[in-house]
Amino acid sequence: MIIELATPDDLSRLLAFREEAAAWLSELGSDQWRRPYPPERLLATIEAGTVFMVRDGGATAATITLTPEAEDGLWASEELSEPSLFVNKLTVARTYAGRDLGGRMLDWAGDRAYRSGASWLRLDAWTTNEELQRYYLRHGFEYVRTVTEGGAVNGGPRVSGWLAQRPARLWSGPDFTDESPAPRPVQAA
Repeated sequence: MIIELATPDDLSRLLAFREEAAAWLSELGSDQWRRPYPPERLLATIEAGTVFMVRDGGATAATITLTPEAEDGLWASEELSEPSLFVNKLTVARTYAGRDLGGRMLDWAGDRAYRSGASWLRLDAWTTNEELQRYYLRHGFEYVRTVTEGGAVNGGPRVSGWLAQRPARLWSGPDFTDESPAPRPVQAA
């Protein structure tokens, strides 16, 4: 498998990933990702060079967004003074479920954060998706707090405010051939 930057040509695949994940989550009883994500916002993240795709031959297996930009209203100013990378929209195609691909992507992201000079790999998860929260805890993240004030980036009230972090660290996993550009140095906010 290779990991590379997404291109604008990946926009429809990324939107389909989100729809597939929302349908699966709905079957599990979760309301996560039911509200459509604005394509123009997703395209902006692709063009910013923060969206990565995991490819397996001709198939796209997964995606992750890794950005130095924190969502407004989630992290305290003292936390933002520590250099960090933030995980967003980690999604694995259902045909690749059960292989811990998401966990390996988190390890890759932690390595990328470390190589960029970040101290932390941070994320916000769906506030009511307790299974997802347990998933991140099993992958070495520590719960920070839950933020419910504010609005969601795609409209409506904040729904993704369960905050967690783990130290950025080197990863020796050979799982992916990384064809993405070297990480840029991260500065504290």
